[in-house]
Amino acid sequence: MRLSDLSVQRPVLATVLALLIVAFGLLAMQRLPLQEYPSIDPPVVSIDTRYPGASASVVETRITQTLEDRIAGVEGIELITSSSEDGRSRINIEFRLDMDIDAAANDIRDRISGALRNLPDEADPPEVQKADSSEEVILWLSLTGDGYTIPELTDYADRFLVDGFSVQPGVARVRIGGGREYAMRVWIDRNALAARNLTVSDVENALRSENVELPAGSIESRERQFIVRLPRSFNEPGDFSRLALTQGEDGYLVRLGDVARVEIGSVDDRSVFRANGVPMVGLGIMKQSTANVLEVSQGVQAELERVQASLPEGMSLSLNYDASVFVAGAIEQVVMTLFIAMGLVVVVIFMFLGNVRTTLIPAVTVPVAIIGAFMALALMGFSINLLTLLALVLAIGLIVDDAIVVLENIHRRMHDYGETPLVAAFKGTRQIAFAVIATTLVLIAVFVPLAFLQGNVGRLFSEFALTMAAAVAISSVLALSLTPMMASKILKPAQDDSRVARAVQWLLELTQRLYRTLLEWVLKARLAVLAVFVGLIAATVWLADLLPSEYTPQEDRGSFIILVNGPEGATFDYIMDYMNEIEARLQPMVESGDMERVVIRAPRGFGNIENFNNGFGIIGLADWGQRRDAWAIMDDVRRELAGLPGVQAFPVMRQGFGQRIAKPVEFVLGGGTYEELAEWRDILMEHIREDNPRLIGLDSNYRETQPQLRVDIDYERAASLGVTVTEIGRTLEVLLGGRNVTRYLDNGQEYDVIVEGDRASQASPRALDNIQVRSARTGELIPLASLVTFRDFAGASTLNRFNRIRSITIEANLADGYSLGEALEYLEAAAAELLPPQAQTDVSGASRDFQQASGATTFLLILGALVVFLVLAAQFESFVHPFVIMLTVPLAMSGAMLGLYVTGQSLNIYSQVGLVMLIGLAAKNGILIVEFANQLRDQGLAFRDALVDASVTRLRPILMTAVTTMAGSIPLIVGSGAGSESRMVIGTVILSGVAAATLFTLFVVPVAYDLLARHTGSPGDVKRRLEEEMEASRAQP
Repeated sequence: MRLSDLSVQRPVLATVLALLIVAFGLLAMQRLPLQEYPSIDPPVVSIDTRYPGASASVVETRITQTLEDRIAGVEGIELITSSSEDGRSRINIEFRLDMDIDAAANDIRDRISGALRNLPDEADPPEVQKADSSEEVILWLSLTGDGYTIPELTDYADRFLVDGFSVQPGVARVRIGGGREYAMRVWIDRNALAARNLTVSDVENALRSENVELPAGSIESRERQFIVRLPRSFNEPGDFSRLALTQGEDGYLVRLGDVARVEIGSVDDRSVFRANGVPMVGLGIMKQSTANVLEVSQGVQAELERVQASLPEGMSLSLNYDASVFVAGAIEQVVMTLFIAMGLVVVVIFMFLGNVRTTLIPAVTVPVAIIGAFMALALMGFSINLLTLLALVLAIGLIVDDAIVVLENIHRRMHDYGETPLVAAFKGTRQIAFAVIATTLVLIAVFVPLAFLQGNVGRLFSEFALTMAAAVAISSVLALSLTPMMASKILKPAQDDSRVARAVQWLLELTQRLYRTLLEWVLKARLAVLAVFVGLIAATVWLADLLPSEYTPQEDRGSFIILVNGPEGATFDYIMDYMNEIEARLQPMVESGDMERVVIRAPRGFGNIENFNNGFGIIGLADWGQRRDAWAIMDDVRRELAGLPGVQAFPVMRQGFGQRIAKPVEFVLGGGTYEELAEWRDILMEHIREDNPRLIGLDSNYRETQPQLRVDIDYERAASLGVTVTEIGRTLEVLLGGRNVTRYLDNGQEYDVIVEGDRASQASPRALDNIQVRSARTGELIPLASLVTFRDFAGASTLNRFNRIRSITIEANLADGYSLGEALEYLEAAAAELLPPQAQTDVSGASRDFQQASGATTFLLILGALVVFLVLAAQFESFVHPFVIMLTVPLAMSGAMLGLYVTGQSLNIYSQVGLVMLIGLAAKNGILIVEFANQLRDQGLAFRDALVDASVTRLRPILMTAVTTMAGSIPLIVGSGAGSESRMVIGTVILSGVAAATLFTLFVVPVAYDLLARHTGSPGDVKRRLEEEMEASRAQP
């Protein structure tokens, strides 16, 4: 019993089947998570270790290397990158996609706990986090208040806001940007200290011993017990000023206020966060490495709503930057496209059938199959994201195809043979069922191999492919159940008589007559067709070589970032002058309406910062429809900022697929000492500057230009005077760097007490001359200048490692029209030619993603084509027929390549997925012709007649399915708004590829069938021969 027979005979059953698909689909749809892309962000665990006062080289050998050696054996590690800067080591460990991030973090913690005893005592314990320490903030909230100072705002945020936002799902941590945390500052006057025969250590020791809260036991009588409390008495600047340090010879108590200025200040006042010129405190929300941007954003915005009511008067908290706006916009656009495509497809069907009742039949299958696809998504654990939605948009054209083919055949039988709707539905569906199942299997065969791909590309496309496969599979079930049932009920024998229907019929018959004439002529000029075929394949190869290749198309994401880098050793004031200038230069663009806001922040890092030579700006653009293209705005910004003499400032657009804010080209050199690597880098960069102007913004992440002062201690002299190295080091650390000595309490919150030398009196290296240290032996004060000499030199402030070897990364932006693939090939060739053999090269960031993705696609195309060929061979019981059908595939590719070339696009992830889809789409039309020609030959028609009749009869369904598929892709091409760049690529490939495939199918397939398939049979041949021979053997006595 066939499904189609059952459906025609039991219409209620067919209806119930469709309704069940809808019911389960809607249920699944409500439960599916919504995100930008399939979760392809790899699990990243970061280790952050602080070692105050240590230089980058010490941090690299004592901490980074020690920890990297320990964690190297953990299972599932893909990549280890690290950077060692003055006072801090950061290690990022990227794991395989299938690793559970919690298990990975626990493995790392276990390994590190064993390494703690090998780390220096002064280093803080390593912090392990399930987040990427690249510190990319996905939402900035800004806290402003009239009449509030920045420290007051910071204190409020710290006490009342940070905790609420930290517990939102998916938030890794909340960072305060531009904040100034309260601290008791003790500014030491070194001359006043020397005059009173005191040193820095005396001040430190006095603070530590006096500002304490100690348990003082209890007093007990027979019936009552009193706890004795010894509270801290130092809470105000006045209390600290009265702290006694020593007693002079005349009995006068020397107090802290005599040798230092005590005030409530901030831990560091060298940071700023401003939006459109208004100073504020920023709350930066960082997500866990595998969290969903949309969910994090929703959680944070809900919390934002909740806290509004509790803010003090005059204070306001608002959202300043949200990376998820683009995602939400892009998803909204795709959903709109989905509905537009549905409408277009229905219009196309109506144009071909000329009757509203008939149009209703395939139109019903579209929503049913699309809703049904969500059921498959839920079963496979996928999410609703841009790729699964794109798959559904593209599937619309395919979903209708099966229903159209079935309906067209029923319609034709009623028209040609005068059958009743019921008989035509029964017989017509039986006749065409094989072709429907064959095309469905072919399409599924193309998509399923995509699911076996590894890595990022595999993750992305397995969701895309399996969504398509699910939608197509459901549509073929509907085409063989719902469509014949509805046809038997809705179609009327005399419905062709409307004016529109007659006009459509007349046009189609004219087209068929024209096509028959052309086809007969083409079949005579077979060699000419062959020559054209070969020429087109050569053109495809040439075009593929000509097209630029990249990882993803450049997207306008609605906001971009300006990275500002000053010279090494630049001060906060130096950078602030430039940040103010950048703000002023961009002001006209805010006024013109292109930009909504300019947020600036300096310096870029968080927490205990030693380098102030950088900053960044976040530029929020107006909505997509109300402004120019973001790339044009970025070019204007680049021109405006190019004239800044003392800093490098360049705009960077954040790209999708979990990529960070970085330049697209990241070329890693490794395999030597830092000195050797710097030489190799200079050779390579000099060559690039002279030879390749298309790599712009050339830079490296190793700069050996940070001014440093080296203190050389005369050890013999220090030893004879009884001064220890520790004493010298401590004194310098406190006076020049500041040291947290103790803490004080204010309103239930503890704050630091920081002792530091007065900055005004230490603005040059000569200021180190009048520092005194105490001899441990005699107790006398000894001038530091008599024990040490100073040398200035330049060194690197950051040392990087890549996969556990020392490395320097060369970074660059690409000029317009220069593709990432070409740039990397050029760099590889230049490195091989110019650098010694021991130099190792690798790629990082976007370049690494691109390299891993590019090899996969060629493999995919070949695998897809092979699987389709084998599936067809099994169905047609022949290797010749599938070969004939597959000949249209390269021609479809040439159409797609031409489309990309004409519209000036590149070969990227989206266009490659389109090309893989084309294999199935191109083969589909060929199946209809070959399968029907075989049927007609079985019925006894002559070979050439069967071929021509089959081609002409199948012209209408082929044209209809092609035009519906193309109609489905038009909204992708003409759409605008968030994410339109990537949709346009895939739309172009489908539209131009299907157009080419259809045109060539109608001529190339018949010619190839004529040339190759003359001596082949149909799938039932062997079975018939077997029956004949068995009959014959029975007939013999």
